[in-house]
Amino acid sequence: MTAVEPGGVPAPVGAPVLAAEDVWKAFGEREVLRGVSVSLAAHEVVALIGASGSGKSTLLRCLGLLEPIDDGRIFLGDEDISDPRVDGNRVRARLGAVFQSYNLFPHLTVLGNVTLASRVVHKVPRKDAEARALALLERVGLADFANAHPDRLSGGQQQRVAIVRAIATDPEVLLLDEITSALDPELVGEVLDLVRSLAEGGATILMATHEMAFARDVADRVLFLDEGVIVEEGAPAQLFTAPAHARTKAFLTRFTA
Repeated sequence: MTAVEPGGVPAPVGAPVLAAEDVWKAFGEREVLRGVSVSLAAHEVVALIGASGSGKSTLLRCLGLLEPIDDGRIFLGDEDISDPRVDGNRVRARLGAVFQSYNLFPHLTVLGNVTLASRVVHKVPRKDAEARALALLERVGLADFANAHPDRLSGGQQQRVAIVRAIATDPEVLLLDEITSALDPELVGEVLDLVRSLAEGGATILMATHEMAFARDVADRVLFLDEGVIVEEGAPAQLFTAPAHARTKAFLTRFTA
């Protein structure tokens, strides 16, 4: 977790691992991101909050090079990955992404899903990839399902497998997009517990979430997006208890009323 200076403001944490500079994105006439700038340092956990349609998912997809941007720049380390000459597949291999839908391959076993990127993209020998995958599945209590297909698993189990698949390649940054929104309430906790353990283990995470209590407890910084603009950002203790902007206050009131 990030050190905090007096007053609850996150202390400087070194050069960004991932950064967006003045990013714009529109779909037709609708501007979804309007000059968004955000940076993420190594081992930092940043939560994106905001109403549905505020631009959180689009920002994550742009950062993961799953959507082209209209203007601005995106850096992974010191490389401008928004340069159209950059090999997007090479960049995406350095990132881990988990979205609302699990996106597991139904024809592959759990072990096959988890090891696919390691074997095919990173050329890790099957024996080594499977050993790491089994260790990770054991860590999240799913080793017994290694040879099962996804339709044998609950939603919470499938989402945990999706997270394990994302971290199996040791990504530089983990992008999480509302990963509990498609789950039944009783399954949310098991997925959030896994993310909490990853954060405590030093993972670098940028996550969009509607789980305010989780963001408050786990994130180093929280960014509030509204209509494609970062309205406010700060340490959770500050933003959740004493937001500076009326729009932030109005949004948070929905969760505390």
